[in-house]
Amino acid sequence: MADVLLKVAGLESWYGESHILHGVDFDVRQGEVVTLLGRNGAGKTTTMKSIMGIVGKRTGSVQYEGTETIRMPSNRIAKLGIALCPEERGIFSSLNVEENLMLPPVVKPGGLDVERIFTLFPNLKERLKSQGTKLSGGEQQMLAIARILRTGARLLLLDEPTEGLAPVIIQQIGATIRALKQEGFTILLVEQNFRFASTVADRHYVMEHGKIVDMIPNDQVEAQIDKLHDYLGV
Repeated sequence: MADVLLKVAGLESWYGESHILHGVDFDVRQGEVVTLLGRNGAGKTTTMKSIMGIVGKRTGSVQYEGTETIRMPSNRIAKLGIALCPEERGIFSSLNVEENLMLPPVVKPGGLDVERIFTLFPNLKERLKSQGTKLSGGEQQMLAIARILRTGARLLLLDEPTEGLAPVIIQQIGATIRALKQEGFTILLVEQNFRFASTVADRHYVMEHGKIVDMIPNDQVEAQIDKLHDYLGV
């Protein structure tokens, strides 16, 4: 278990009076790409936000590199080296691409420099002075991911990075995730599209009703495709 980077155990979360997570248990090992699969409302995004400490209340255990974070504020969690790329992307309309890219502070050494980011996302280099929200959906997603690569975070939480994107852009996002894995990043990915997930991930956790109900290694996806269809309602 020495290579476990993130260990979540008995995680419960609430928004106000709404009890969303009911004892979530899973782990992510150093250098893995792991997905959380499940239907809408299963608790996937809440799990991401709970890891970052940005829910109303959370109990249980979330350990990063052996450090317990359950009572830490979100800014301290970020400084450990965890970054969230939210589904809504959070691009600032008042800032251009360059300003959006440079906005988050560096929290740890080891982030990618701007030139390396441009090799991953050449579109961004061409659009540096464009208003952030004038980008296409795919370019906005690239900018949202690029922004957290500068920070020094080594665990990336990507929430629905392919949502609403054209197939050619989805392929580009997949290539980027594989490249980041090669560079030593660890990625936890929330994804509805398990066909896409199977092109990038090592393992898949399935969520239902605020719990993890199964774990499927990527090399067993085809053998368990009927079970996946039942879980995901596809």
